[in-house]
Amino acid sequence: MNGWLVVAAVNGFIAVAAGAFGAHGLRGHYDPQAMGVFETGALYHMFHALAIGIAAIALRGSSTNWAAWLFLIGIVLFCGSLYLMVLLGVRGLGIVTPVGGLALLAGWAALGYAAWKTVP
Repeated sequence: MNGWLVVAAVNGFIAVAAGAFGAHGLRGHYDPQAMGVFETGALYHMFHALAIGIAAIALRGSSTNWAAWLFLIGIVLFCGSLYLMVLLGVRGLGIVTPVGGLALLAGWAALGYAAWKTVP
């Protein structure tokens, strides 16, 4: 069993649930700007759940593990901070968001590097 595929599936599930919660449970309770922030979190969450799955399926090895770990860290920090900023109204969490964004970027770089290393 590929553990990263499980992590991808769990994150995909959470991303869909967050998107549905935002669309149906939060609508009318928050202003449009806050809703946009929450929707951005759900959208990036889904993209990077899929990215973990791609890393798990496409490439095997330590570089791929780095990519998957960086994507997961980015999901927690970037998406998690966006979710919590909206739900808890704590703007101070915004300082964590760019760190999560950097982790997501680093994940894509690590995935690209791992793919480049496997090109004959």
